[in-house]
Amino acid sequence: MSASPLPSVFGLTLDDWIEWMQERGQPKFRAKQIVEWLYQKRVSSFEEMTNLSRELRQLLTEHFSFGALPVVRVTGSEDSTRKYLFRLHDGRLIETVRIPANVNFAGDRSPRITLCISSQVGCAYDCKFCASGLAGFTRNLEAAEIVGQVLAVERETGEPVRNIVFMGMGEPLANLTRLTKALEILNADWGVNIGARHMTVSTSGLAPQIEKLSKLPMQIRLAISLHGATDEVREKIMPVNKKYSITRLFEALETWRDVKKQKITFEYILIEGVNDSLEQAEVLAKRARGLNAKVNLIPYNTVEGLPWKRPDVPQQEAFLHTLERGGVKATLRREKGHDIDAACGQLRLQQETEEGIIVKEQG
Repeated sequence: MSASPLPSVFGLTLDDWIEWMQERGQPKFRAKQIVEWLYQKRVSSFEEMTNLSRELRQLLTEHFSFGALPVVRVTGSEDSTRKYLFRLHDGRLIETVRIPANVNFAGDRSPRITLCISSQVGCAYDCKFCASGLAGFTRNLEAAEIVGQVLAVERETGEPVRNIVFMGMGEPLANLTRLTKALEILNADWGVNIGARHMTVSTSGLAPQIEKLSKLPMQIRLAISLHGATDEVREKIMPVNKKYSITRLFEALETWRDVKKQKITFEYILIEGVNDSLEQAEVLAKRARGLNAKVNLIPYNTVEGLPWKRPDVPQQEAFLHTLERGGVKATLRREKGHDIDAACGQLRLQQETEEGIIVKEQG
């Protein structure tokens, strides 16, 4: 399938629209009219923008596409989680998960829907417990494709999305430029208008990019996929630790804390015999306490083709209690969507063939 020759309207900020209009001799207020049609009135064509001249609508049609993400498949879980498979303009497929969470991904109680969105097609970081990187990395998502996941789910459900976590396919901070543009569109009052504190970016630990993201003038939340409290343990399952050690990572997290003045969340997947010892819990408690960070414990979710298992419930609870005794706010998260491979670490690169949708093989 050939790539679309026209950029999507959903990849431009208000400033981008203003610049585009002024370059063509159009008044500045036209840009505000366009974003109102796109995000408040949710039109699906330029012809519906009736307060624009016919000539301007034709010009827009010649330069932009609406680029809505078509839904290939929706899979429903017994716990009301929904997993959406979207087709991109070049035929690639990505997954997005809609979670009716009673606990959001920053660890706070919330009755709202949380949307777990993707930032890349596949992943290059090869975390050893995660399905997303098994077939490698294909490409970054454009800002419009990130925003488009939110708009598509809202279109399908008729309900607004008010909580977003970048914990789907890919490493968000490896796509930093497009990520920050998407965050602006999602947060702006002229755009999707989701509160910054209701958007969480999760990273495997790209220290320099964490420092760059801290400069973004937006109070988004940060979650770290830690999964090991020492370099020795973390390197077994997270290759990124060989480039950015725990010491280097925590330097970046101190910068984030000092700039943003907000709590950091550690995501910690419990894997039997790998990182679930109480010694790891004690080290984790010390590290988390030093940053006043929260810890979300996640029992490992089964991925076909990987050898790991989750520890039994008594071990999970012993790990949790060790953190709590260490003065750390911690939760033991029960997975959502495990039965439809939509839980943490289970999203997998897929491809469309003449036989239908298949999981893309490694390499």
